[in-house]
Amino acid sequence: MKFGSITSMGAALTLAAAATLTGGAAHAAGDDVVTRTSEAAFADVAQFVQDGIINRGYTIDYHGFIGDMLKRTAGDVGATKELYKDAEFFTFCSAVVSRSVMEADIGDIAYCPYVVFVYEDASMAGTVTVGFRQLPEGGARDQVNALLTEIIEEATE
Repeated sequence: MKFGSITSMGAALTLAAAATLTGGAAHAAGDDVVTRTSEAAFADVAQFVQDGIINRGYTIDYHGFIGDMLKRTAGDVGATKELYKDAEFFTFCSAVVSRSVMEADIGDIAYCPYVVFVYEDASMAGTVTVGFRQLPEGGARDQVNALLTEIIEEATE
């Protein structure tokens, strides 16, 4: 599904992921962003992320093509700098893990769905970055961080 046909919930998720991705290169992201890199082709790494989510029995709620959106809208916003050669994100949730996290702290609904992003920086062709925004450490949230770390590490092996 492309950005032109998303629902308002999808739009909110897209904007949240855009804010995460446009924070800069991996080295400039916040301390809460965990990343790994790969020299594999972007399409392969993105597929590895998708497979890592699906093969664990999770359903991808939304697959966003943020790189396409930024390219498509560059002229509309007066952009002159190419940010990404390509950039995508995947959102999903785990009923089991999410319930555990939310039973420990009902306010942790704020962290669902989980977002895993993949991008190739236009200025660093050939290096693909995969990552996620880490939940605050402690208790049941550590399960989510471990799960997301496994996915990005498998995708970049």
